[in-house]
Amino acid sequence: MPKTSILVAGAGGRMGKAIVAEVLKTPGVTLAGGFERPGGPDIGKDIGVLAGLDALGLSVADASATGLKRAGVMIDFTAPAASVANAQAAAEAGVAHVVGTTGLTPEDENAIAQSAEKIPVVRSGNMSLGVNLLNALVENAAKVLDKDFDIEIFEAHHRHKVDAPSGTALMLGRAAARGRGAKFDEKAAGMAGSRTGERKAGDIGFAVSRGGGIVGEHKVSFAGDGEVIALSHSAIDRALFARGAVAAAKWALGRPPGLYSMRDVLGL
Repeated sequence: MPKTSILVAGAGGRMGKAIVAEVLKTPGVTLAGGFERPGGPDIGKDIGVLAGLDALGLSVADASATGLKRAGVMIDFTAPAASVANAQAAAEAGVAHVVGTTGLTPEDENAIAQSAEKIPVVRSGNMSLGVNLLNALVENAAKVLDKDFDIEIFEAHHRHKVDAPSGTALMLGRAAARGRGAKFDEKAAGMAGSRTGERKAGDIGFAVSRGGGIVGEHKVSFAGDGEVIALSHSAIDRALFARGAVAAAKWALGRPPGLYSMRDVLGL
């Protein structure tokens, strides 16, 4: 039987702390440990205390190696370069990998896909049930609504979020493109925030807002001449992403090597 022990990458970050807390309260899984980048300020701190819980007797490590020996799955919400390195380490150790990191380049995605030839990898721009249901709804709506309906994707996040548009917004844009039978890269507009001029038919537009402590807001509008259809999702607590990640980790255990998404996990 595969191990049910979870290693948390980026254990000192906002999502890392939320994942630690979720692992500790989820039946059927245990915490293998957590690690941060070498030289990080949380190295050596008790993982439980860092997450605002009781001491666990597990210290934040400066590398994945020790934790991988105890783990069946690694959950990773870090940074693109770190996630690529973590995927390679997980593949070498034969440990499943759940990747929630956003801002990945095509090269990063290809590198992670190569690791998925050896281990099960679940990668998603958003781990929540609601967002993945929204993703399926957007794809279906785009199939039904023709190019007379202009597609606009709005997203808002906290001031600390680095990538824009968000990974979730891009995921929704790709779903809309699939629904239309179009290539996303050819239809995405306003990606750099500098869209000008008249809108082109079939474009998928993006608008981004950053400020305060907004956990995550996403809305997809299908704007026709006589009506507007809007599909939206609001994240109130980042714990919902941690729940999804832990559910993905439990699902990934024992799966054959391959690159999976939350739609696979949720059966959508």
